[in-house]
Amino acid sequence: MRHLLLITAFLAMLGPTSAHAEGSESIWDGLQVHGFASQAAIWTSDNRFFGNSPETSFAFTEIGLNASLPINPRILLSGQLLARRAGDMYDGTPELDYGLADITLASSNEQRWGVRVGRVKNPLGIYNETRDVPFTRPGIFLPQVIYYDKIRNLALSTDGLMFYGESYIDQGALSLTLGGGQPVIDDNVGWTFLRNNYDGEFQTDNKTGLVQLWYSTPGERFKFGLSGIMLSLRFDPGQHSPLRSGTTDIFYWIASIQYDTEDWTLSAEYLREPLAWGDYGPFFPNFKTTVEGYYLQGTYRIRPNIELLMRYEEGFANRNDRDGVRFSTRTGGLFPPFAGFSKIWTAGLRWDINRQWMVRAEYQRHHGTFVLSFRENPDLGQLREYWNLFAVQAAFRF
Repeated sequence: MRHLLLITAFLAMLGPTSAHAEGSESIWDGLQVHGFASQAAIWTSDNRFFGNSPETSFAFTEIGLNASLPINPRILLSGQLLARRAGDMYDGTPELDYGLADITLASSNEQRWGVRVGRVKNPLGIYNETRDVPFTRPGIFLPQVIYYDKIRNLALSTDGLMFYGESYIDQGALSLTLGGGQPVIDDNVGWTFLRNNYDGEFQTDNKTGLVQLWYSTPGERFKFGLSGIMLSLRFDPGQHSPLRSGTTDIFYWIASIQYDTEDWTLSAEYLREPLAWGDYGPFFPNFKTTVEGYYLQGTYRIRPNIELLMRYEEGFANRNDRDGVRFSTRTGGLFPPFAGFSKIWTAGLRWDINRQWMVRAEYQRHHGTFVLSFRENPDLGQLREYWNLFAVQAAFRF
């Protein structure tokens, strides 16, 4: 919120100047407001995914309102409020998804340079910047082995600065983003990285940085890129915590490639995420691992308003322990081996009824439970290795 106050003050200072420069025109003439809402029903044969899904869950709801306001040709303000209910992970409380000032520092036909200030979407992979709007996702759910919903907010945005540059040549476009700041931390971080809800809270340890490099051919038919974020989280234990003040170091990076034609879109991404836990004490010994994930995805547009989706994805808690046996042994058998990996087939159908309404249906066949949230599945003895998921979703936008 401190960034919103800065942006508001900035707007107040610029408003009179802009109005004077444009005569009778007001800066508010360029204001655009849009919104969306979606509701899903989810059923799983076993395990909990976005609520009590074995009994059919309706606990996946999204309601968003976004706005943009160009102050002048060089300054654009934009933001979005999102109320998102996602099982036990998110309760639907409205939150600031992003709120920023995009300031163009230099611009020409060949290049553009600028800075974004505030709560800025992290440009990670193909979908992270657009993952919150159901119309801009390739399915009801993104590939969970890369775009973890169990720690969505941590990866989604950063309170800070991001400098960007774009260069346009005959062979295509090249873009670079560099930034850093404070990530958005919630209770899901503890559940994911400590596998429990210990008394205490996470803070950033002042080691957060982000980089993205993209290349696309003319018309963006073919594009590929590298993106990553590095951060260090410090756990401040509460009075009743068995843990000490430890740190979790994360380096999350993605290699992405996409080919787009009039009827087909083919996408593939690869994730590698080195993790290191240290100084938590004997109850949580020092440990290092490298998470790995990838997916192959194709969408085919039968008609302009009907689209088919096929995807295969794999994810591993430790790329050197793909069957999860060492992971299970290290925990004394507390975690079953299949909790260390996920292999998922997905088939989906999208129907755009008109410009405002869309419905989707999706089926997933799961082997393993790596993508599941411990917050939603605290009883590890109830987990099942093979399970199915079926979901339908209706979405509206204006």
